[in-house]
Amino acid sequence: MTVLLSTDLPFPVFRRGKVRDVYDLGAQLLIVATDRISAFDCVMPDGIPDKGRILTAVASYWFAATEDLVPNHFRGNPSWPAMLEPHRSALAGRAVVVEKTRPLPVECVVRGYLAGSGWKEYQAGGSVCGVPLPAGLRLADRLPEPIFTPSTKAEEGHDENISFEHMAEIVGADLATRLRDLSLALYRRGAELAAQRGILLADTKFEFGLGEAGDLILIDEALTPDSSRYWLADSWAPGKNPPSLDKQFLRDYLETLPDWDKQPPAPHLPPAIIEGIRARYLDLASRFGVDI
Repeated sequence: MTVLLSTDLPFPVFRRGKVRDVYDLGAQLLIVATDRISAFDCVMPDGIPDKGRILTAVASYWFAATEDLVPNHFRGNPSWPAMLEPHRSALAGRAVVVEKTRPLPVECVVRGYLAGSGWKEYQAGGSVCGVPLPAGLRLADRLPEPIFTPSTKAEEGHDENISFEHMAEIVGADLATRLRDLSLALYRRGAELAAQRGILLADTKFEFGLGEAGDLILIDEALTPDSSRYWLADSWAPGKNPPSLDKQFLRDYLETLPDWDKQPPAPHLPPAIIEGIRARYLDLASRFGVDI
């Protein structure tokens, strides 16, 4: 199976992220989801077959499922410009045309369970991003209520967890409150729909931009296996990481490598790990009835 690790289209580059190549089409953006995958903020040298198409399809499902809560960058159903026609076959299933916004410099993370960096923070001080939590919680425990734990959005290097108060200093108190409330509402919608399909949405992150009128718009991706932690509900038990349908399979493998310090360059991935990631992403998509 072939993978797409990079694109070189004849349009101005807006930005190249860890996974997506974004091109400037004037009033619109072309977002191309490659098959790149990252972990610990490092892009792996090997791609995952079909990953870009899976992410695009899953994100589109969630944008449609949440558009009553907040507008997203598909607002107005941007048309497919004629200039893209020569590239349609190469971009099929992995590219979308969206409204251009001014991205906000924070990531909006919501956690419903204790895992990942949140678990490490809790072990160290009993709180996550300044949010105090009850004593005695275990790894993978369900939190009393979902919590909002924002982070910086680093162009390079590692994102950093920050407090809500720090976020308010960055974007302003009113906007920070709107971001928190919207993120919690989006998480609850995602968790509800996931639960109907035998999945627990442990945590997820959202990104927002501002439209021309200053209105908040959900951008980038939403509730994908790249940006979320999905657990199989029937295998969940506090005290251990449950089987997941996301990038945790990759992270767990990388944690076993004694010679990699989580800094570039990242190591090559064995075929079994590549196929294991692909199978989990496809499984998640199928549970939501998403065709690839």
